[in-house]
Amino acid sequence: MTIESPVRRLLPLSDLLLFVVAMVWGSSYGVVKTALAFYPVLALLALRFGITFCLLAVHLRHLRHASAATLRGVFVLGLLLLSIFLAETFGVLHTRAANAAFLISLCVVLTPLVEWALLRRRPGAAEWLAVGVSFAGAWLLAGDGTLSFDFNAGDGLILAAAVLRALAVCVTKRVLRAAPLPALTVTAVQAGVVASGSTAIAWVFAPSQWQSLPTLAGHGMFWGSVLYLVCACTLFAFFAQNYAIGRSSPTRVSLLMGSEPAFGAIFASVWLGEHVSMAGWIGGGMIVAASLMATVQWRGVFVARPGQA
Repeated sequence: MTIESPVRRLLPLSDLLLFVVAMVWGSSYGVVKTALAFYPVLALLALRFGITFCLLAVHLRHLRHASAATLRGVFVLGLLLLSIFLAETFGVLHTRAANAAFLISLCVVLTPLVEWALLRRRPGAAEWLAVGVSFAGAWLLAGDGTLSFDFNAGDGLILAAAVLRALAVCVTKRVLRAAPLPALTVTAVQAGVVASGSTAIAWVFAPSQWQSLPTLAGHGMFWGSVLYLVCACTLFAFFAQNYAIGRSSPTRVSLLMGSEPAFGAIFASVWLGEHVSMAGWIGGGMIVAASLMATVQWRGVFVARPGQA
């Protein structure tokens, strides 16, 4: 007879990790905003992912016996991550926050379609229903009656980021299925590509981005933000995401990660003092409910498995 936690009975470890990642990434917007008050975008990306790469470089040893196809695959994953960060960051600069929040949430809608096309897995009816509920919740949370689309370059970049997010989840699944690698090894490669890519882009196109690092003395807020971004939002979050993708379907991963805006709204309200309307709270609740709808093993609430007490 075994004893299992009620939470673990309902949600496997990979799903629980993704919920925590959604919470962490939801809080990251305010933290990044704080850090950007001290340091430019590309330089901050290079610093954040450069530190991450140095911490994880030892895990690159697992690539020694990898095939050329596997090496190409993990490098493509790094390029996808770099493209996502660039599209999101510069997209937000050229569009309204409400538009950006709604457009990036389209990743949840796009992932089942990309998974169907790329991995030949047709999402189930419950997953499609959850996608629809999540989409409606994102409209309420991001809209608040203020969404307006005179489609511009910023909107296009955010939409591109949503497509890239959906593609990245499915490509990661495909790469890990073809040649399983430790999640930390994949994270190390991604961090290295983002750090070097951000450095190269800044060096060639925006040399003004390179500034002296803030000193430790008198800039505790900046370095605290960087520490949180490296440890929680990068090391833990990307490890957990890569770990979960190898053990779940891209649609499930996307639905769980799609709860990020809801946790972001909670953080913005509690920590930053930003106003969230009643419609926004309802939308956030719908997003979280959609994640639970498609992932929680509800049968486990009422039916005990053999050998359980």
